Amino acid sequence: MPVQANPPPHAPSLVVPLAERLRPRTLGEVVGQQHLLGAGMPLRLAFESGQPHSCILWGPPGVGKTTIARLMAHAFDAQFLTISAVLGGVKEIREAVQQAEAARDGLDPRRTLVFVDEVHRFNKSQQDAFLPHVESGLFTFIGATTENPSFEVNSALLSRAAVYVLKPLDAEDLKQIMASALSLKAFPAAKSDAVDVLVAYADGDARRLLNTLETLGVAARSEQVEPVTVAWLQRVLGERLRRFDKGGDAFYDTISALHKSVRGSDPDAALYWLVRMLDAGADPRYLSRRLVRMASEDIGLADPRALRLALDAAEVYERLGSPEGELTLAQCVVYLAVAPKSNAVYTAYKEAQAFVKRDGSRPVPLHLRNAPTQLMKTLDHGKGYRYAHDEPGAFAAGERYVPDGMPQPEFYRPVERGLEIRIADKLRELKRLNNKAD
Repeated sequence: MPVQANPPPHAPSLVVPLAERLRPRTLGEVVGQQHLLGAGMPLRLAFESGQPHSCILWGPPGVGKTTIARLMAHAFDAQFLTISAVLGGVKEIREAVQQAEAARDGLDPRRTLVFVDEVHRFNKSQQDAFLPHVESGLFTFIGATTENPSFEVNSALLSRAAVYVLKPLDAEDLKQIMASALSLKAFPAAKSDAVDVLVAYADGDARRLLNTLETLGVAARSEQVEPVTVAWLQRVLGERLRRFDKGGDAFYDTISALHKSVRGSDPDAALYWLVRMLDAGADPRYLSRRLVRMASEDIGLADPRALRLALDAAEVYERLGSPEGELTLAQCVVYLAVAPKSNAVYTAYKEAQAFVKRDGSRPVPLHLRNAPTQLMKTLDHGKGYRYAHDEPGAFAAGERYVPDGMPQPEFYRPVERGLEIRIADKLRELKRLNNKAD
C-alpha cells in the first residue's frame, strides 16, 4: 500500500465539488438520455457489446457528455485520456498518442479512450491529427460538442464516428438530481415552488443546477434558512434569477409577444420583448431559431432577404457569442419588424398539407416520370415532356404538372406587398399564357 503524506497542521481538507460527488458511477445512475441509454437503445447496446467505437456526443452543456465518456472507458477497462480543445492543441494530441502506445505495448496491454471536450474548437489540421490513430485502432475517439457536428467537425473524422444526440434534462430529471443533492445534505429542504424555480433556473443543465445548489447551500447554512423559499431565492440570486420560467406560461407569453410585435410591424415593441427575453436569460440560440421561423412564416416572399438575414444573424451569434452576438439578433428583429409582411407561402403550405392528407396518392403523370433506363422509356416514362428552356420565354404554355384528373390547385396566393406584388404580376401573366394555349 503506498505511503500517503500527512497534511501539514491546519491544512484545509480537499472539498470535492458537489457535481463530482454526484457524478454517476454506473449506467444505472445516469439521469436522463434514456433514448440512448435505455434497454435496447443505441449507446446501451454499444456498452453491452464489449467493443468500443469512436463517437461524437452532441448536446447542450450539463447533460452528461463527459460522464458517458468516463463510463464508456470504465466499461471497456480502457485508459481514459482527456483533451480540452479550448486549452489543448497538437502537442496534447501527440502526448495522448504516446500514452496510448505505452498502454498498448505495456506488460498489461490496455485499450485507450481519448475524450476531446469541445471538439468543434479544434481546427481542421488538429482534427486531422486524430485520423490515422482512429483508423489504426490505437485508441477510441470520443468527441463532445455543443455545436452541430455536421458543420463543425471534419467530414473525414465525422465519417469514422457515430453521432449521438443528447437532450437537455427535463424538469423531472433535474428534480431527481436535486433529491440526490438533498440526500447528501448539500442543500437544505426547500418548498416545492422554490424547487420549481431552481429547476427552471437550471434550464436543462445538471451542472448549472448542482453548482447553484452548492453556492446557495453555503448561504442558506450561514443564514440558517430552512426551508428555502422563493422569496429567499429572489433575494440571494438577485438579477441572476430569471424572471420567467423556461417552459412555463410566462416564457411562452413573452415569445408570443415578440412574435406578434414583429408580425405587427412594431420594431420598438419587438426590440423591447427581445431584450426582455435576453435579460431574463433566454438562450439566444433559441431566439435565433424563432427569428428564422418568423422570417418564413410572416414575411416569406414579400422580402426573401429576411430569411437570409435571420440565418446570418444566427451564424454571427455562434461566432461571436454573448454579448457581442446579441446585437446582430437585435438588428435582425428590427429588420423583420419593418419588412413587408406575407403569410402566403405559410398558408399555401398548410392548404397543400391538408389537401394531400384528404386526397390520397395520385400517380405521377407519364410525361413527368423519370426515365433513366431504356425499359422506362419503352414504358413511355417522360414521353411528351416539354423542356421549358426550349420554349419561348422558358415557359411551356399549357403544360400540366399536377396528376391527371386533378384540378389545378391555387394554394399560393401572393399578397400585394413587397416583392410579392411582382410575383403576383408574373403568375397572372403565366396564367394568361396557359389559358391562351388551352
